[in-house]
Amino acid sequence: MTDTITRRNMMELGAGATLALTTGSVLHAQTGGQASVGYAVVGLGKLSLGQILPALQRTKNAHLAALVSGHPDKAKKVAAQYGLPETAIYNYENFDSIAKNPAIQVVYIVLPNSMHADFTIRSFKAGKHVLCEKPMAVTLEECERMIAAGKAANRQLMIAYRCQYEPVNVTAMQLMRKGTVGTPRLVNAVMGKQTDLSDPSDAWRLDMKMSGGGALADMGIYGINATRYLLNEEPVEVRGWARTDKNDPRFKTVEDMIAWQMRFPSGAIGDGSSCFSQPGTMAWQVVGSERRLVADPGCFYGGNSVRIVGGRNDPQPQVAEIDHFGNEMDWFGDVVRGRAPNVSPGEEGLQDMRIMHAIMQSVANGGQTVKLDTAYRRTYDPATVVGVRTSA
Repeated sequence: MTDTITRRNMMELGAGATLALTTGSVLHAQTGGQASVGYAVVGLGKLSLGQILPALQRTKNAHLAALVSGHPDKAKKVAAQYGLPETAIYNYENFDSIAKNPAIQVVYIVLPNSMHADFTIRSFKAGKHVLCEKPMAVTLEECERMIAAGKAANRQLMIAYRCQYEPVNVTAMQLMRKGTVGTPRLVNAVMGKQTDLSDPSDAWRLDMKMSGGGALADMGIYGINATRYLLNEEPVEVRGWARTDKNDPRFKTVEDMIAWQMRFPSGAIGDGSSCFSQPGTMAWQVVGSERRLVADPGCFYGGNSVRIVGGRNDPQPQVAEIDHFGNEMDWFGDVVRGRAPNVSPGEEGLQDMRIMHAIMQSVANGGQTVKLDTAYRRTYDPATVVGVRTSA
């Protein structure tokens, strides 16, 4: 593996180390002419078919090298669609044989949460780097084993926090660092959707063993992560409450609506909710002493925007649209080359898992405050290492 980039390296590289996408958006580190990175996509569900595989047709530093699926007929059809030979199709049983395929450098795990740890560790044993969907896993112990396996294999683990690389959210982080809102007082995040048991992509999310947390794990993680990266600090305590109709067949094993509060060292409060029985919503706002930042929507796959509210004649951010998934996979391609920092490593995923588990602990104890270990500090601030270009 090429040399790992340090914080000092990135400062020395400066603006000259980035290359704009043709759409004018989030910037990538230079590849130095190195070859495109081959991805094996594990799992052919709605996200892979609708977003990830199409995005790999538009990436500059990454390409589709293999498919892994438990459904051979579907895999053959998809492989033909994307011009892959049948020899590039793997199933869950022969997955470990990817070790013999040098065309695969990265494994992108797009499976139910309960399968993340197993396939991450198997990928590392096969000598591959791993991009894993969020939440990182089901238990804290699984997260720790994933991180340890990556270090033992000397391979990169990145958690797919696409919003940390996406221009609307990066622009908001930069505005926060500049003090645009004044002193941050409150971050409010509302994340939710309507779920349907007849939809396979929802069915496993409504199964506690497979999802590890229902709406909190699936949608709430966006609000928790956004609160943290907007404030650029970690919570010291949390509280949580649940409201669930157990007569609803969707919620036999998982909670529906979870609401939470997080207190930060600066005094700012994070207030959020996640729900599986509401119209699709992925919105957040920051309330400061002088202005508000509002993103509604702020975390969808497209159509997001951020605006400044409360100031006088503030120029509004003009941010270009990008392909979130293509951008994220290109970025990780640069990470494994040693050309870009891993902004969302396994430790970032573990931190969100700690917070979500603390929220659920509070829920189980009637909203009792749960204190958090404050030792975690992110290595790279997306606001300083992920660049953006305006659409104007």
